[in-house]
Amino acid sequence: MKLYQLRSVQKLPLSLEQAWDFFSDPSNLKTITPPYMGFDIQRGGERTMFAGQIIQYTVTPVGKLKLAWVTEITHVDAPFYFVDEQRFGPYSLWHHKHFFKEIEGGVEMEDVIDYKLPLGIIGRAVHPMLVRPKLEEIFNFRKRKLVELFGSFQKETV
Repeated sequence: MKLYQLRSVQKLPLSLEQAWDFFSDPSNLKTITPPYMGFDIQRGGERTMFAGQIIQYTVTPVGKLKLAWVTEITHVDAPFYFVDEQRFGPYSLWHHKHFFKEIEGGVEMEDVIDYKLPLGIIGRAVHPMLVRPKLEEIFNFRKRKLVELFGSFQKETV
């Protein structure tokens, strides 16, 4: 069994509460997802995040391949972290932790995603050529979009 991990850290000039308000609203996920992915919430995203929330959406990660994806918000400790886990979708395992920490001049956000691919050796073979680069592309887009929305982090010096 091969378990992979992707980690992403970004600092933004937001208060902890502002960051939480943005990221705990499922409808904002579309804003920070590359448009070509066709991200569309089907149901379950009407409310601010809560433990036990089921969110159904579709994505088009490659070409015209449209995939259904269902996640559950399994843990919430506002405004510090939440966890979403895939219940149905393209991965054998998807466990995504979102952490928010107040720092001088803003907030530090950290994403830690543990994931496993299906199809055994075939999944492991396509990981470095297709899956990992696609995930990195999505998170790089997100970082750029968040800077566009909220500005660059500038730590004030005394």
